[in-house]
Amino acid sequence: MSTFNRLHLIRQVDLFTLKLFVSAVEEQQIGLAAIRENIAASTATKRIQDLEDIAGVKLLERGPKGVSPSPAGAVLLRYIRKIFDDLDDMRSEITSFTDGMQGELTIASARSIIVPFLSREVGEFCREYPLVDLVMQELENAEIVQAVVRGEADIGVFAAAHELDLGGVDVTPYREDRLIAVVPKGHRLSEQASVTFKDLLSENVIAVTAMLGAVRAATRRLGEEFKPRYSVRSAGVAVSLVQAGLGVTIQPECLVSHELFSRVAVLELAEPWALRRIHIATARGRDQNPIVRALIKQLLDRPRD
Repeated sequence: MSTFNRLHLIRQVDLFTLKLFVSAVEEQQIGLAAIRENIAASTATKRIQDLEDIAGVKLLERGPKGVSPSPAGAVLLRYIRKIFDDLDDMRSEITSFTDGMQGELTIASARSIIVPFLSREVGEFCREYPLVDLVMQELENAEIVQAVVRGEADIGVFAAAHELDLGGVDVTPYREDRLIAVVPKGHRLSEQASVTFKDLLSENVIAVTAMLGAVRAATRRLGEEFKPRYSVRSAGVAVSLVQAGLGVTIQPECLVSHELFSRVAVLELAEPWALRRIHIATARGRDQNPIVRALIKQLLDRPRD
């Protein structure tokens, strides 16, 4: 094979060949990549062989089960994906000059953030930018950041937690709310203004899935292990179980409506971790396109209520 020549690469390799290489890696077979890109298998094989000749190094390892990237191919794959990400960003920016703000934006967040905050604010954003195709993904808190890191979401809105790995994202503070304790009417704790987590731990704590990490960490700090009898996904389900006298729960205050106050007792949770900090995550080191910047600006400029 010839020695790698940058100018030769620029002149001889088109974007379609680079896309074909990515498809071959993802499909693990050149034949399947050819079907995906709607060209003949022989043409796909020739294009990738030519790409290897220009690079001057083997890019794919061939085996009886298919192909996989060589060490050099893995490097090329990383840069190709960045090229296509940059092309998407360029298209979005240029489009914003010609036809107004348009494109697709994916947001990942949790129900406990979407319901009280994002649904209203994103609705206003869509009315202001009707050409933006917005996709909302409802995920558990721990999955939100990873969706941004993997490129499955442009923005993640999540509640800060010690166990979250934030190494792949840039984080911007968004807003704060508090966690509260919810106990049945007439419960021995119901007349208190506030309780600690230790007060609650002797009861049957009904844990919402999104709160499991925080509850388990608080239990460990007290030298015990959290063994929930009930584990539910919905704050409404948890509160209904409390109302039925089956236990107590901890919820973000923003999810407990005033209508519920007549059915259960709501108490201050006197714990440092009861302050819930909500952040916006974007992929670290990646330039934000105009749509992302516009949404973040709207979220940060909103009056806090």
